[in-house]
Amino acid sequence: MKNRIVRLALAFLFFRLLIALDQWTKHLAVAHLMNQDPYVIWDGVFEFLYSENSGAAFGLLEGKQFLFIVVAVLVFAAVLYLLWTLPTEKRFLPLIICMIVIAAGAAGNLIDRMTQGYVVDFIYFKLINFPIFNVADCYVTCATGLLFVLLFFGVYSDEELTAMVSGRRESR
Repeated sequence: MKNRIVRLALAFLFFRLLIALDQWTKHLAVAHLMNQDPYVIWDGVFEFLYSENSGAAFGLLEGKQFLFIVVAVLVFAAVLYLLWTLPTEKRFLPLIICMIVIAAGAAGNLIDRMTQGYVVDFIYFKLINFPIFNVADCYVTCATGLLFVLLFFGVYSDEELTAMVSGRRESR
């Protein structure tokens, strides 16, 4: 029990640090990019470009703030549940980190949606006309990719995965 409480406390600190980094970068974007020409890092390839997004990628689901809030709450609930039920062995640390990073990304964008009604985006791969995104989006995308690798490429056994989802605290 004590190990789980310590793990939750450390997870919360890491979560808060990631959110602070995301919010700081968005603050910088507002302060230095809003109403400005793009800041070109690599001409024709990569630049910082201020954008306000009230939807998801490519503007999908624009104005559906309630849906984004519900999804974020579900992500937080799932992460808390899994943080509590995962075994305390070090081999599960990559899963824990992925979940915290995903939750921090969801929280970073949720903060924007709740306080401003839109998400501040500023990272733009012009070469492929990729949707403009932010640090929170990077958290979610990278951690979800790593989570899929961990879950679907045999890092954890089927029994361990079943135990994680069902809340049983057993491992190999």
